[in-house]
Amino acid sequence: MASKDALWNSGHDESVEVNQRALIDKVLARYSGEFTVFRELLQNSDDAQSRAVEIKFETKSYLDQKKNVSNSDIGELSGRLPDLKKALVHQWSFKNNGILFRDEDWSRLKKIAEGNPDEEKIGAFGVGFYSLFSVTEEPFVTSGDQWMGFYWKDKKDQLFARRGKLPHDTTPELKAWTSFEMPLREPAPIPTAFDFTRFLASSITFMTHLSEISVFFDDKCLTKLTKSSGLPKELGIPKGLKNSSRMGIMTVNNIKSRPLHIQAQVMRWVYSSGSERPPLALKPSKPAGHGGFFSSLFSSLAGGTTPHRSSTPTPTVPVNVTDPLTTDETSVSLSIFSAEVTVRLDKKIAGELHRSTKKNPPAKLTYELIYTAKNEYDASREEDRRQKFATGSIFQGLRADLDGTGSARIFIGHATAQTTGLGGHMSARFIPTVERESIDFMDRNVGIWNKELLYVGGFVARAAYEFELRSIKELWETGADSAGPHPDMQTLLQRRSLHALKFFTFHPSTPSSEVSSLLEAAFFSCCSEHQFPLVSTKGVRNSADIRLPNATFTTFLKDLPTLPEEIVSEAPSMVSLLQNRGLIKEIAFDDVLKELESRPLPEQEMIACLKWWINVYKEGDNSRLDTVRKQLLDAASFTTQMGGVQKKIRLNAIRSFINQKTQAGGVIPLDGPLPEYLLPISISKAFSSVSIVNSFPWKELTVTEWLRYICTPGSSKIQVQFDINTSAMWAERVLNVLARAWPTFSGAIKEEITKLLSTKTCIPTSSGMKLPDQAYFPTVNIFNDLPVVMFPNGSMVKGPLEKVLEALGVRKHVDLQVIFNRMIKTNEWTIADLTRYLVSVKGTLTAEELARLKRTPAFPMEVVGHSTPDNKAVRCHAEQLYEPVEVFRQLGLPVIDWGGQAKWRPSSEEAKFLFELGLKRYPPLDVLINLCASENTEIRSIALKYLIDNIGTRYSNYEPTNFSDISFIPTVEGLRNPREVFSNPEWVPMGFLAIHPNLQANATKLKIRDHPSTSQLVALLEKTPPQNQTEARTWFTLLSGRVHDFGPAELRRLSNINIVPVNPEKGAAGPTIRYLPPTQCYLGIQSKGAFHSKLFVFVDFGTAGNAFLTACGAKQEPSVEELAKVLLANPHHFYELSQGAPNFLAELRNIAVNSRLLSSGTITRMKAAPVLLGSQRKPRNPSTPKDINDDDFGDDEWDRLYDLKKADQIIIEDDTHAYQAFGDQLFIAPQEEILEAFYLQLGSRRLSSLVKEEYHTSSELMTSKVGEETRSLILERLPLFLHEHNHARTRVSYSWLSSQSNFVVKTFGKLSVNKSLNFGDLRLSRNQDASAIAKRFGYGPIQLWLAGNSQVDMYEVATSLNRLLFESPKANDALLFMTILSTDLRALKRRGYNVDRILRQQKAQRQATEDAKAKEQISTTLMSKPPQTFAKEPEKMLEHTEPTLPGGFPTKPMPTATISNALQQFTRRIGKNINPTGQEGVESSLRSGEVSRLPPQPPLPALSPALPPKHSLATVAPHPVRSPGPTVTPLSNISSNIDMAIKACRPESGNLLRNRQEMQQVKESLNEGYCDISGRVGNLTFIGEICNLKVYLSQEVPDAQTFIQTKSGPLSRFIDVATKLARVYELPLTSLHIFYDLEGGLIAFNRNGSVFLNLRYYEAWHDADVHDGKHNSAFISWYFTLAHEIAHNLVQPHNSEHEFYFSAICEKYIMSLGGLLSSKDLNRPI
Repeated sequence: MASKDALWNSGHDESVEVNQRALIDKVLARYSGEFTVFRELLQNSDDAQSRAVEIKFETKSYLDQKKNVSNSDIGELSGRLPDLKKALVHQWSFKNNGILFRDEDWSRLKKIAEGNPDEEKIGAFGVGFYSLFSVTEEPFVTSGDQWMGFYWKDKKDQLFARRGKLPHDTTPELKAWTSFEMPLREPAPIPTAFDFTRFLASSITFMTHLSEISVFFDDKCLTKLTKSSGLPKELGIPKGLKNSSRMGIMTVNNIKSRPLHIQAQVMRWVYSSGSERPPLALKPSKPAGHGGFFSSLFSSLAGGTTPHRSSTPTPTVPVNVTDPLTTDETSVSLSIFSAEVTVRLDKKIAGELHRSTKKNPPAKLTYELIYTAKNEYDASREEDRRQKFATGSIFQGLRADLDGTGSARIFIGHATAQTTGLGGHMSARFIPTVERESIDFMDRNVGIWNKELLYVGGFVARAAYEFELRSIKELWETGADSAGPHPDMQTLLQRRSLHALKFFTFHPSTPSSEVSSLLEAAFFSCCSEHQFPLVSTKGVRNSADIRLPNATFTTFLKDLPTLPEEIVSEAPSMVSLLQNRGLIKEIAFDDVLKELESRPLPEQEMIACLKWWINVYKEGDNSRLDTVRKQLLDAASFTTQMGGVQKKIRLNAIRSFINQKTQAGGVIPLDGPLPEYLLPISISKAFSSVSIVNSFPWKELTVTEWLRYICTPGSSKIQVQFDINTSAMWAERVLNVLARAWPTFSGAIKEEITKLLSTKTCIPTSSGMKLPDQAYFPTVNIFNDLPVVMFPNGSMVKGPLEKVLEALGVRKHVDLQVIFNRMIKTNEWTIADLTRYLVSVKGTLTAEELARLKRTPAFPMEVVGHSTPDNKAVRCHAEQLYEPVEVFRQLGLPVIDWGGQAKWRPSSEEAKFLFELGLKRYPPLDVLINLCASENTEIRSIALKYLIDNIGTRYSNYEPTNFSDISFIPTVEGLRNPREVFSNPEWVPMGFLAIHPNLQANATKLKIRDHPSTSQLVALLEKTPPQNQTEARTWFTLLSGRVHDFGPAELRRLSNINIVPVNPEKGAAGPTIRYLPPTQCYLGIQSKGAFHSKLFVFVDFGTAGNAFLTACGAKQEPSVEELAKVLLANPHHFYELSQGAPNFLAELRNIAVNSRLLSSGTITRMKAAPVLLGSQRKPRNPSTPKDINDDDFGDDEWDRLYDLKKADQIIIEDDTHAYQAFGDQLFIAPQEEILEAFYLQLGSRRLSSLVKEEYHTSSELMTSKVGEETRSLILERLPLFLHEHNHARTRVSYSWLSSQSNFVVKTFGKLSVNKSLNFGDLRLSRNQDASAIAKRFGYGPIQLWLAGNSQVDMYEVATSLNRLLFESPKANDALLFMTILSTDLRALKRRGYNVDRILRQQKAQRQATEDAKAKEQISTTLMSKPPQTFAKEPEKMLEHTEPTLPGGFPTKPMPTATISNALQQFTRRIGKNINPTGQEGVESSLRSGEVSRLPPQPPLPALSPALPPKHSLATVAPHPVRSPGPTVTPLSNISSNIDMAIKACRPESGNLLRNRQEMQQVKESLNEGYCDISGRVGNLTFIGEICNLKVYLSQEVPDAQTFIQTKSGPLSRFIDVATKLARVYELPLTSLHIFYDLEGGLIAFNRNGSVFLNLRYYEAWHDADVHDGKHNSAFISWYFTLAHEIAHNLVQPHNSEHEFYFSAICEKYIMSLGGLLSSKDLNRPI
């Protein structure tokens, strides 16, 4: 593709055609339709330095007249004036006398958009002239001697201009003017004459040169405006204002002000044509500058959106114009502030501005502001008021716009549509948009110019404000005296200031709001010192020193300058703006402090100040205001009149005030002395006491505080009459004040007053002023010389005044010492008389006097039988004597001498008073105890009787342990201390003392212990054990009743003390009695005969005595561990004492059965010690050679040799053929399962594991039928054998074996086997023929080899197959299998084998197994689910099992709706356990085939009971079947039996169930078969009780002491389950018991009505669910378990009768169980 340059070079030029008409129309569309033409022409005239302008509106007739065409209408015009609103004109003419057009002007006139390049001229865009085309099609211009006319060529769209010379006869006068003739496109009325005049008045204001404008209608001069300016006044730059614009482009060098006067001559005809339109609201137009600099060229001309000042409305009643041609003169005076501005632009901005405006920006310019002062504004309004015409004044547009109506405009030579936002017009060299309607901000550089110029405008406005306020300040200060200027002057100046504030209040400007915003910003920011002058109540001040008015403070802040209320209310916008800018603030606390510190306040002002603070404190944060309050109090002071003298008081000196509304404030005399720190009553009465107390740290002056003040030395020195010590009148007045307020005083206040006046001679008496304790009440008339109270004004001593005097210490009785001195020593009074007087004045005695009375030995002691040497009575304190009663005389106690005249009455007031003084009514306990221990028998008896009689009333604190060292308790052996005496005489045989039989009934009162403490008993046994077995039996029997009182530590201590007397063995030398600790004694009845008695010590002290020794550690019989240790100590001696192999094996069998109880150390020792008995057979006649393989070699020809060997030296005989071959060389273990297992545990080996066999065959007989027949026989009879075989697990299944490829039978000519034995030092081998041999190589098929040279021996077949079918075959298994193989089926049936049923059952089971496997395989293939183990979901495994133990349930929770199903499953499960032999119980169920299907429980030990191996089974004939009969047993009988079963449940200590014979027989329950539940084999030990449930442990459980703590969680949860189920069955909680073992199959059992539940099964099956809040499974499972055990209270065996009652019990309580399961708070985690 060719490049752009190549393409350009190949092209040709074409001109761009412009539709000039369309272009002009679009340009003119941007202009406003009102006065646009004249605005442009006026501006052009001013640019041409015109002094005068004439505007003419010419009608057609007038034009014709000028052309001399016709003058017929002239007279008509003169006689009748047309309506200016309707008269049509045909031409507008405009002419000015400015500079005539030059050639460049003529040339530029015909060019569009080429403005005047002169920077001093306003015109800039070259489009102003073309505004004429808005009214005319062919404007005609003349200037000087030239003319130019415009026309549309061919009436089309191209504009042409024609230029020429005026005729030579044109007058010079006409040539001096430049005129514009505009024939109208269509005749039209002239613009509204009045509005047009107002427009011209505004436009001439800022014209630089233009000073005269005349308007004509034809030849009539409608309006003539003449402008004249006064001399300018140099004002300079106000101090503190920044005269440079923000960017430094413009700098204000000077500011001048000049007056401007405009004179108008207006024909009344103009007023009649004023607009009657109502004022229009200002509508904001689109802000200027939404495009480029020239974008405004293409907006609407006629419909300009710029808001204009509305025309003056016509009033309702117009003025009648009588002579329209009369001319009225009017004028206006204005002040114009003008700023001389220097412009400094950088070249870049200057160049951009030149590009935009086609002229260079001016280097200097002037910014002008019209300010209408207050007087000028008022004069203008007054002129409006006097105006006769409805249109108002033509100068209304020049008046200050104080209300923000938008009449103040920006002038760019003439007015634009842009408002200033403040009260006056502004004129400057702004760069407007093309149509000059608004200021251009869109062009970046033009925008910079205009914004900088607006800063100058804001600066000028601020300077004008500053000059105005400076003038106001000068006037204020000139006319002010000490009190300030005259109020009228103040009002005048404040209103002038208000006018300035309103004038310079900035309102939103239109169309661009940015103009007023920038002006406002510059107005405030040009002052760098952040100050603003304002008129205040104190004159012109900086705003920082003036505060906004607040009525709260006006009453006491008199010197603080505040803004006048009129300014705040009339100029709210400006005040708010100043407040937002932080230039003026509210009155602050610092302002208050400043004035308070400057002067003291009069009382009324201080009251106002305090009221203000009270309100502030009430509504504020008191914690923060406390600090502020201190500042207030420190700053404030006030003046008050005190004694005719004005005194200044600081507020921080005040501490209290008087509240006359309270009792205290109402009684304090105000004419007496008052504290200096008291708030004057003239101030405090203006407030409530609550407000004062809450707001100030002042307290109400109390009577106590006032009293303390008047009693202070020197406080009343000015006036002697107020001295309380000397003035009886003042003292009486003070005491009456106290009396009136006395009832309101607290105890503490009364005490303070008493203390204050006790040292003042404030009591007027008959003997003068006395101290209170020296004065007596008038009622005290014992002696005439006593100083009694006597008030000068005769105040009566009664009521409150009496209480005051009494509290002060004024005496109501004579001092006791005086009485003693005057009466007692003269023997005028007896002790009874003295006491009677003291009782009479008791209420007046002070505590000190009573204490002194107690300390005075004034009371005589009664002397019996003798007197003192001088016959004087012995006087004691009251507390040293007892009341005079006979029992105290008998005890020898000192009693008061009451005399013979008066009788002692303990209830009299005199006796009560003496008791208060300390007279004793009974002896103290320690005194009485010592009297009980007295050597005087009579005193001792009386004292003990007194103690017993009063021990519950007067000696309730009696504790004998407090007198443990005093012997005062009588016994048959004399007095003893309480530690040595006991109330129960049964302890006497042990050497303890009992209380005397005569006091036995009072032993409880004397708190004598029933028996010795356990520590005493332990000490006695340790120090003095019983002397013989008879005494020991007595002691131990006695101690058995206290066994529960001994602590564990004490029992452990007793277990190791030699306290058990044992008789020596027969023939033994040494002491007759020896002592052993209980742990070395056994309490059995020596069931083992002499053997155990030789090894251990057995004792018997009776049932009770043995129980005590059991608690101390004695055992019933030796434990397995102990027996094993004795065996290990000396095995051969043990064997000798057992007297032969049978007894030794019995002991060894016992150890084997309980081998789990042996410690690991003992097991280890037994493995290495020769403690096992082995036997070896030897021929009786060694000389007789016998073939070892001879079948006729019977047992009677062998001898058995027994010896003790180590375990690894003895073998287990499990291979009969091998034993026959090598038995004479080996020691074998006894052939008992338990012993064999024990031998294996210790290290013995099986014979089969030691013998190696090598088989030899001849050639195979391929045609023999024996092999096929034998294979068929084996597969036929094997199911019968497997049905009977139940103790060993098979290696292969029957279905696997029945496959042709898995079981192969071969026949050979001959078979032989070589057996070799390597054991210890023995190396033996034997060869023999064989009839059958079974072999299997690896995991291949089982092969059975038969010998064809002899008849098949089924025993050898059975033996060899058993080795491959079972893990550990038994010898009996081979015999059983041989019998089944070799016996005819009929014979087997006769022997009891249900051949058909067994075979069918086996076949069905095999088929079911195969079907299940196939289904599982298909399900696994389809669902692809991983196998689920029992450990993760045991409940799912239990769903397919049938546990055989009572109480065993699946752990999957069951809903209530399925409880009946669970019941049926449980009964079926129990039914499977029924054993017709009745011998094995639970053990049989564990060994039955069903138990093998119970899934193993990983957390539990193997579930095998601790029972001996199976014994012989006793077959019992079945019960005959009972006929039900025709009747049905009533339900009441069944219900009563169930109730009987529930009631039969009892605690473990209960007796055996004895009411079985009372049970109503229910024949429906009777059926054949039962099983015996024999309970639990082995010991259970009681270890504690939790929530009334006893807990037992099996003897094999270790750490019994910590079991409850270790299992606290499962125990508490299991007990919670059992407790709730006990409520379901209404069982007594004590009938349930918890036990725990380590192995066995017992879930629960019933022992004589006591139900035992196994914690181990609960913990394994249910505890995890219960812990997580899932209780249902546990409740359901143990619900049935309990029902099963409760049924055993009625029926012991497991038969149909038991199952009947089990079902009946479940059905009866099933609803209660449902309620439990549906409980809301059941399933919550525990």
